[in-house]
Formats: sequence, structure tokens, C-alpha cells
Amino acid sequence: MSLYSLLVGQDHVVEILRHAVAGAQDSLDGGPGQAMTHAWLFTGPPGSGRSTAARVFAAALQCPDGGCGTCSACRTSLRGTHADVHLVFTEGLSIKVEEVRHLVLEAAAAPTQGRWRVIVIEDADRLTEQANNALLKTLEEPVPHTVWLLCAPSVEDLLPTIRSRSRHVQLVTPAAVAVAAHLVEREGVDPAIAAFAARASQGHIGRARGLATDEQTRLRRSAVLDVPLHLRDLGQCMVAAQDLMDAADEQADTVTAERDDGERDDLARALGVENPKRVPHWARIQFRELKDAQKVRQKRGIRDALDRALLDLASFYRDVLMVQAGADVPLVNDEVRSHVSRVAADSTPEATVRRMEAIVTARDRIQGNAAPQLAVENLMLTLARN
Repeated sequence: MSLYSLLVGQDHVVEILRHAVAGAQDSLDGGPGQAMTHAWLFTGPPGSGRSTAARVFAAALQCPDGGCGTCSACRTSLRGTHADVHLVFTEGLSIKVEEVRHLVLEAAAAPTQGRWRVIVIEDADRLTEQANNALLKTLEEPVPHTVWLLCAPSVEDLLPTIRSRSRHVQLVTPAAVAVAAHLVEREGVDPAIAAFAARASQGHIGRARGLATDEQTRLRRSAVLDVPLHLRDLGQCMVAAQDLMDAADEQADTVTAERDDGERDDLARALGVENPKRVPHWARIQFRELKDAQKVRQKRGIRDALDRALLDLASFYRDVLMVQAGADVPLVNDEVRSHVSRVAADSTPEATVRRMEAIVTARDRIQGNAAPQLAVENLMLTLARN
């Protein structure tokens, strides 16, 4: 199966990447093909698959057949284990300048296996100002055999000088029918569950996969959709906020707990520490640094989980607004249509818009490093007042 089948609902992107790979290959072989652009910027809404597109492109550049999807170059490039493909993503809140400087040094080295050295930065929007400047310097003086693939939600998330030196590829939110077909064909999901997940995720492929394959994800979403029915007084608002925080903490713990223990054990073995629970004084600095990094990852995990919950909440009020406006459009949360109708009857379109704006503000505050607990409590109070 071709690599490009991983790009769901992105036919225009597939055409661009296929043409670029074929042109670069022809140019390297001495033909008239277009030379490879040294920097690419993949943008698109959450869940559109921008990092997947970058990985697919990296693999296709290494593949002798331009992206067959089955050879060793394709498989290792997608996993990030190919010697000439470096995947960069952050589990913290930012990518710091030290890491970018290391990447710049790596980019200067010649490929060891393929014809290209490809560096994929999946969270380019999280580059610090200093990291952006360090990246800009290498883009101003590109190395012929190195290709940079940057991923961000929008072009505004990077410096204008970096944007001007990159070829932009814009991904779109895939249609629900395309997402459902992908879940059925590649994940073996029941068609009815796939259709529900595609609708409920609003085209977010990763979210759709979670809803289709994990019951706990579906239960957490159901709990979020119940929140608007129980915001009558201060006490209920505080309970709802705490429930959202507890669910986010639980999700983050589920993702990080086992990994944290494994990292601690790995560090102990690397340093020759027999018991990682009783660290000798000479190894305490390394263990403290690991613990600090894990705390940052946990912090981001909580914020990401809250953001997913707030997106579900926003979709509920979107449906409320559609009902209030009498719009003949499908509801995102059709399975709770009765709840949507009840909230719609008890409020006005103007109040619903204010509630949706409050959710956007809360998301921005949480991602902007505000205290999540306070941001969520304030949101619940705002939703109750409007």
C-alpha cells in the first residue's frame, strides 16, 4: 500500500508531494526535474495530519520507488529510525535553542544511507524565539543535501523570515466520510462506530481513532457533554471544573506513568545504579533532571487533555446554536440531541455565542501557561452566567 494512503482527504497535498519527489529524483539523476526545495512548511487544523504528511514526505524521499510504503526505507522513516531522517517533537511546552543548534550541526553532515538528510520538526510552533533565530540562520544558507520539514497549525506561528524561505503546504480538515473509510479500511473498525467517531471528532483523525477504538475515550467525552446540563449554581460549577481536572490528570497519568518508570530504570542501568529508588549522591543531578523533564511532560499532558475536553464542549454549544438558528445541518453530537435541544430552549443564540467565546478564551489561557484549575473554574462560572 502506498505511503500516500496515510494522508486522509488530502488529495491536493498528495499531488504536490508526488510531483516534488519525482522532480527531485529526476534532477539528482541528471534530468530536467525540479530541484528539491530545502525547507517546507506543513500547516493545517488540528487532526488534519500535518505531521503525518511530513513523515510521509520524508519516507518518500528516501524510498527508491518514491513512496511504496513497504520497503525498509519507508518503514524506518515513518518510525523515525532511519539513519537520515530525524523526527523532532516536544513533550514539553517549547523547543529550546540548544536542541535546534544540535539539529543544525546534524544537518551539515552528509546522508549515510539515502540521498537526503531530512529533519522533521513536528511542533515548529513551539520553537522559542532563540530557537527560531537559530533555525533561520541555517535556512538562509541551506545545505544542498538537507531538507527541513516544519509543521505548525498556521503560517503565523513561525517568523515571517522562516515562512518566506519555506514552501508552504496547506492541509485541510478531512471530510467525515473519508475519516470513516480510513478507520474501516486501515483500523478494522465497525462501519457504524467509524461513522460515529468521524462525526464526533469533526475530522480530527487521531481523535477519531481514539473514539473508535477506546471505550474510556468515549466515556470521557460523554461526561463532558453532560456538563452543560449541570451548571446551575456555584457548587455545581466547582464540581464540574474539578471533574474535568481529575479526568485530565487521569489521562495524563495513564500516558506517562509507565513511561516514567521505564525511563528511570533505563537511566539507572546506564549509570550503574542498582536501586533507582535509592539514588547515590553522585547520580542525583541526572535523576533530578529526568524528574524535571517528566514533570514538564505531565504538565503538557494535562493541558492537552483539557484542550480536547473543551473542544468537545465547544462542539456541544455549536450544536445548540444550530438548533437555535433552525439550521438544516447535521449535529456533531447527534447522539445527545435531546440534551442539545434542552439547552437551546433555555437560552438565546446570543448567550450561546458568548459561551463559545468563553471556551475559546479558556483554551487560549490554558495553552498560554495560565493555571489550568483557575481557567476551568472561571469558564464553568461564565457558562452558568450566560
